[in-house]
Amino acid sequence: MYRFLLTPRWWGINLFVVLAIPFCVFMGTWQLGRFEDRVQSHEQAEKAPDPSTRAAKPLDALLPVDKVTSGRPATATGTYADQFLVPGRKLEDREGFYVLNMLRTDSGKALPVVRGWLPGSATDARVPAAPKGEVTVTGDLQASENTHSDGVNVRGGLPSGQVGMISAATLVNLVPYDVYDAWVTLPEAEAGGTGGAMKPVPAAAPEGSGLDLKAFQNLGYTGEWFVFAAFVLFMWFRLVRREAEAERDIALGLVPEEAAAEAADPAAETAEAPDAAEGAPKDAPEGPSSPDYDVASTPVR
Repeated sequence: MYRFLLTPRWWGINLFVVLAIPFCVFMGTWQLGRFEDRVQSHEQAEKAPDPSTRAAKPLDALLPVDKVTSGRPATATGTYADQFLVPGRKLEDREGFYVLNMLRTDSGKALPVVRGWLPGSATDARVPAAPKGEVTVTGDLQASENTHSDGVNVRGGLPSGQVGMISAATLVNLVPYDVYDAWVTLPEAEAGGTGGAMKPVPAAAPEGSGLDLKAFQNLGYTGEWFVFAAFVLFMWFRLVRREAEAERDIALGLVPEEAAAEAADPAAETAEAPDAAEGAPKDAPEGPSSPDYDVASTPVR
C-alpha cells in the first residue's frame, strides 16, 4: 500500500522532510542556548560585586572593554581638547544631553569623557568649560556605543559640535587624532551650566548581560522553530494518509460516481462523434434545392 513512497515525487517530499526537521530542531536548540547564556550572564552579574566599587586601574590595563571590565573605574591623565554635546539623552525621565570632552593622553590617543548631563536642548546650550591644563580623571569604563544602544541618534544631520553616538568610529572622523575604543563617565558632578550643576551619568550594564527584550526574543524564536518542525511532520503524515487512502480506494474499485461519470463522458463523446459525423450525410433530409441522382449518380435536374 505504501509503495508510492518510493516514487520520484515522494522521494522529493521525503528528502525535504528529512532535511527540514533536523534544521528546525538545530535552530530551536541554538536559540534556546542563546537564551540560557543570557540568563547565566544575568545571574553572574547579579552575584558579582558592583564594578564601580572595585579599585581603579589604568585605562590601558582594562582594555579591550568586555563584560568583566565594563563599569570598572579607569584612570587616565591628559589634557582636555575638543568638546561635543550628545543630544537626546534621558536621565531620570527628563530630556537632556551629555557633555562630552576628548581627553588627549600622553600616548597621543584621546579618551572620550562624559563630564555630566544637563537638561533641555543641546542647541545653543551654555555648558561649563572643561578644566585647563593636565588632569587625571577617574571614571566608569564603558564600551563604545552602537546602533542598538539606548538614546543613540543614527539619523544624522546634527549641528556642528554635536554627535549622536559615543564611539571611536564616529569621533575619529571629527577630530585630527586617534580615539580609544571606549569612553568613561565621571561619577561625580561638576558645578555650573545654565541648567544648574551637571549630573553624573550612571554607567550602563554591559550589553547582553541582562534579561532584556532580546533574551525573550530568543525564547520566542525557540518555540517557533520547534513548532515549524512539528508542522512539517504533521503535514507529511497527513499527505501519506491521503495517498494511502486513495491507493486503497483504487484497489477496491471504490471510485466516486461523479469522478467515474466525468471520466466516462469524454470517451462517450469521442465514440459518438464519428457516428454522428458519418450519419449526418446519409440521414440528412433533402432540401428543395437538392439535386436528384439517377442510378449512374448523375444529377438530374
